Amino acid sequence: MERKFQFSIDEFYHLYNRGVNKMSIFSDNSDKDRFIKLLFVCNGTNPVVFKTIQGLPLDKIEKGETIVDIGAYCLMPNHFHLLIKEKKENGISIFMEKLLTAYSMYFNKKYERTGSLFEGTFRATHADQDEYLKYLFAYIHLNPLKLIYPDWKEKGISDIIEANNFLKTYKYSSLFDYMGFNRIEFLILNKEKFPEYFSDFKEFHDYIDYWLKSKIQGLPLEKVNES
Repeated sequence: MERKFQFSIDEFYHLYNRGVNKMSIFSDNSDKDRFIKLLFVCNGTNPVVFKTIQGLPLDKIEKGETIVDIGAYCLMPNHFHLLIKEKKENGISIFMEKLLTAYSMYFNKKYERTGSLFEGTFRATHADQDEYLKYLFAYIHLNPLKLIYPDWKEKGISDIIEANNFLKTYKYSSLFDYMGFNRIEFLILNKEKFPEYFSDFKEFHDYIDYWLKSKIQGLPLEKVNES
């Protein structure tokens, strides 16, 4: 589907894509680990030669100057979500081409398959309203709840404590980096390039908790059919 807008410098975007025919794009944790490392590595001016950095922690990798600003991310079995700010001309397009090409090559080689891994060109929405941009920090980080509550958006959450505990064990999103966890993956994010909606970890947690207690269906905010 052709986009109705062009990416503009200093604007924010929600990017997402899923596997072709809704197939799983992450078959095990090592696949998720590779994609997360590529989020860091591909966001740079240096070419991606993964064999030269395999085994290196993120803080030991020379990737050059960043080409986009990453505010949040989440990996699900058959899709992913990214919150990105365009930093330089064509930065998003270059970053996504590097990321999806590198991961597709890895996945196809590992699982001895050919052809496209992702469902066409990645999709994007323009977060051009402050309320919507702030909401995306909740929307993206709450996605993993579908793994234990497939219809939570329609029916709500019956056990808020269980939901919170599950989210705090799901390391394949940037939630940990907004909750004060100490981990190397925080280097993927450029949080200072996004509005300071949350003054501290508690304020972020309270915002997430608010959406846990709300039914998203019916609210005047975008819902993405990514299943």
